Amino acid sequence: MSLSDLVAKNRSYRRFFQDHDVPLGTLKQLVAIARLTPSAGNVQPLKYFLSANRDQNAVIFSHISWAAQLKDWRGPAEGERPSAYIIILGDKRLKPTFGYADQGIVAQTILLGATEIGLGGVIIGSVRKDELALKLALESQLEILLVLALGKAKEQVVIEPLGAGGSTTYWRDSEQRHHVPKRALEELIVGAS
Repeated sequence: MSLSDLVAKNRSYRRFFQDHDVPLGTLKQLVAIARLTPSAGNVQPLKYFLSANRDQNAVIFSHISWAAQLKDWRGPAEGERPSAYIIILGDKRLKPTFGYADQGIVAQTILLGATEIGLGGVIIGSVRKDELALKLALESQLEILLVLALGKAKEQVVIEPLGAGGSTTYWRDSEQRHHVPKRALEELIVGAS
């Protein structure tokens, strides 16, 4: 699969075949890919908490919020929840504060790796971080930065051009297809010579 095909197929999937297990070894393989990515100053301050355990997944699920633009949707129903999670952590012993570059790079890399092997996922930033850190008994120097929800994607995501009003709000149709408006390339390029 070409890189452009891989990127186009890598969508924010929020519903999964929950019974399709994702082995812990697969999560480790995805982190092995991510560890090769660039890191600001080559500090490499990120660590990872892996969960392929249903009970632990339920704990993580209860501490995250889903799809803010879908106002009447509280997240995937039982049977459509992720089979696995990778929590991206910042180790404050290695770096006291975290911007967005390192964790953004590894999150996208992990999701591209997941897409390549037939999985889907979503990056979740809306996390009750302190509560989740306590539930997972994380050491105090580890800061939760992002949560990646992973599994065999159950939903269809449709990329479409922005409508006449220019709204970027994503939405679901009556058949539960997830529609994601994208700006045109011509709108994005502000200079070229």
